Amino acid sequence: MGDERSEGARLLWGPHAKPSRGPKPTLSLDRIARAGADIADAEGLAAVSMQRVAGLLDVTKMALYRYVPGKAELVALMVEAAIGEAPPSNEPRAGWREQLGAWARQLAAVFHRHPWLLDATVGPRILGPRELAWTERAIAALEGTGLSGAERMDAVVLLVGHVRGIAQQAHAAGPMGNPEAQLSVTLGELMEVHGEHYPALTAALDSAARHGGQDQAAEFGLERILDGLGMFIARRSD
Repeated sequence: MGDERSEGARLLWGPHAKPSRGPKPTLSLDRIARAGADIADAEGLAAVSMQRVAGLLDVTKMALYRYVPGKAELVALMVEAAIGEAPPSNEPRAGWREQLGAWARQLAAVFHRHPWLLDATVGPRILGPRELAWTERAIAALEGTGLSGAERMDAVVLLVGHVRGIAQQAHAAGPMGNPEAQLSVTLGELMEVHGEHYPALTAALDSAARHGGQDQAAEFGLERILDGLGMFIARRSD
């Protein structure tokens, strides 16, 4: 296990030694990672294998092993390629709330483009420089707020949990709709028959249907998290 982690760290962070044997290298770690990401984008993470990636790159599986020792390291490289560069630092006049709001929305967009990242970024693993840069941007946005280092890290974890939760629901809903719309339809049908037992829910659904407001859970939740952080920061300042 330790050797696997060391190899994963080397591939993500370098130095990247060239193969010492065999023909002149024709691949790069970036090409390999993006080939794997293309497969995952189209078919999901389970469809990715060393054989599939080798076939897409028109090389043998054994040739691919000269660059990447196994699937775990391949997935780590795919994550680093797919997550992309961290959002640029906002202009100094932008407050922590604006910075974190923009950061969370951009992270949501990444999960929307590459939903397999939801499965690939759980559990013990080695983080790459791009992924750590995302965390760095969010924690840096909270500098000067009076929050401790642990509190800033917890705030980022809270934001990531919200973004991931919404992204997972959206992915589960599939391409034909979004989870909130599907839930509203299901609940509406149930309330037509059983609504007298759930008066508060029935009234809320009726109000939402008349005045809109559905399909806003992502933004609603993000704004309420930022509201809560604002209150906490203000209390800490006092």
